[in-house]
Amino acid sequence: MGAATKDHQVGQGAESDHDHAEVVTETNERRIRFVLIFTAGYALVQAIGGWYSGSLALIADSGHMVSDAAALLLALIAYRIARRPADAKRTYGFHRVRVLAALANGGTLLLLVAWIAWEAAQRINQPTEILAGPMLAVALVGLGVNLAGAYILWSGNQNDGNLRGALLHVVGDLLGSVGAIAAAIGLMLTGWTLLDPILSILVAGLVIRSAWSLVTDSIRVLLQAVPKGVDALEAEKRLRDLPGVAEAGHFHAWTLTDQTNIATVHVSPTPGVDPLTLPPIVSDWLRRSYAIDHVTVQVDPPGQLDRHVE
Repeated sequence: MGAATKDHQVGQGAESDHDHAEVVTETNERRIRFVLIFTAGYALVQAIGGWYSGSLALIADSGHMVSDAAALLLALIAYRIARRPADAKRTYGFHRVRVLAALANGGTLLLLVAWIAWEAAQRINQPTEILAGPMLAVALVGLGVNLAGAYILWSGNQNDGNLRGALLHVVGDLLGSVGAIAAAIGLMLTGWTLLDPILSILVAGLVIRSAWSLVTDSIRVLLQAVPKGVDALEAEKRLRDLPGVAEAGHFHAWTLTDQTNIATVHVSPTPGVDPLTLPPIVSDWLRRSYAIDHVTVQVDPPGQLDRHVE
């Protein structure tokens, strides 16, 4: 007889046996839609304010806001695609699109940081005249818009990498508004035009850490790396200590989406143990120990694991 195999899923209820579909949070989508409207609207206000005052800094930052609006639009598109149900060809559904969108958001943030650094260096070498009064007025409006946007997104589900990417963009805008206000006040008091590029570099330094984290987390998911906090070798070792388990091996775990971890593992029973009792025991232990939601357990005859080649 061949190896006894059984798939067992925990955490979803009896009505959803091994269903990998995940509900896209409509509230998060609605939050991003509101912030997109705010961001695009303020980008227009900022461009008009920059044209009226002759401030290149405001015009440049309006381009920054347009890029953020594009990133938010990408996030909305990702939500719409992710809502499509799983099918025979894509049994996990389309939720990885959200991870791709998060990666794109992080990547654009890193490009933005590089652009800010380059632009700041240019302005240090060739200072430009800035009208501090209009700059301050527009920056204060931007602060209010970005505070509202950050609060709307922060109130959502922070386990959603797509939402977190959008929040990071808005936080970057918020820090930019604070920097612009400080630069405008400093210009009013001192007339020192170097304040603008110096504060831009400081803002870039604050953004880069979060952007890098978003990129690396997304790449980790796409490469199907072991979820954070899971040690595959340690998991196999501890599985062998479970009652009824004689051997455990070939443990694989990866992240499907932001909140869903999946694992497969082979075990063999101790003498006299019913093989079909092992999958729920193993699945429950992995769920409690490592927050793994979907587990596929293959039960092999004793002595087969060491000879099994994958």
